Amino acid sequence: MNAAKPFSPHCERNQAPILEALRPHFIHCRRVLEIGSGTGQHAVFFAAALPATTWQTSDVEENLPGIRMWLDEAALPNLPAPLALDVNGRWPDAPFDAAFTANTLHIISWPEVQTLFAGLDRVLAPQATLAVYGPFNYGGNFTSDSNREFDAWLKSRSPLSGVRDFEAVDALANAIGLRLATDYAMPANNRLLVWQRAGA
Repeated sequence: MNAAKPFSPHCERNQAPILEALRPHFIHCRRVLEIGSGTGQHAVFFAAALPATTWQTSDVEENLPGIRMWLDEAALPNLPAPLALDVNGRWPDAPFDAAFTANTLHIISWPEVQTLFAGLDRVLAPQATLAVYGPFNYGGNFTSDSNREFDAWLKSRSPLSGVRDFEAVDALANAIGLRLATDYAMPANNRLLVWQRAGA
C-alpha cells in the first residue's frame, strides 16, 4: 500500500503570509537552501511563486519520501530532488545565496541551533540572505500566552526544545556576518526574521 502524501494544515495557513514577507528578499536569489523542509508544502508553494529561483529542499532522511511526493506531483523545474541534511552531519558543498527555515529552531536543541549556524557559515555566499520563521521570545519574555503554553508543551516532549530568545539567535547570526534586516510580525504570534550578509 502506498504511503499517503504528508500534509500540514499549519503550512497551508502560513505559506501565503510568509511568501508575502519573503518575496522582496528572495526575488533576486538564484539558489535557496531550505533547512527542515518537513512535508515539502512550503517548497512547492514558494518555488511556484519564484520561478527564477532554484529551491533546494532538505531534511533528515526519514522525511525525504514525503517531500519527494510533493515535489514529484508539482513537477517544477526549479525544485531539485531533496537533500538529506542533519545539522550534525554533512552539509551540501555548493554555496547558496539564501537560506530559509521554518519551525525548526524550537524543535532542535540549543547546541544543534549553534551547529546549524556554523553550517550556514560554510554554505552561505558572501552577500547571502537568511530567513527564519517561528516563535521567539524577546528580552527573555514570551510574546503571548499561547507561546508560553507552546513552550511548555515542547519541553514536555523534549526538555532540550523550546521557544528561543531572539537576542541569542541574533548573536549567532551576527557571529557569521549576518545583520538583521527585518523582523516581521506574522500570524499566530510567529515572526519572520531576515538577516543579510554584508559581503566578503
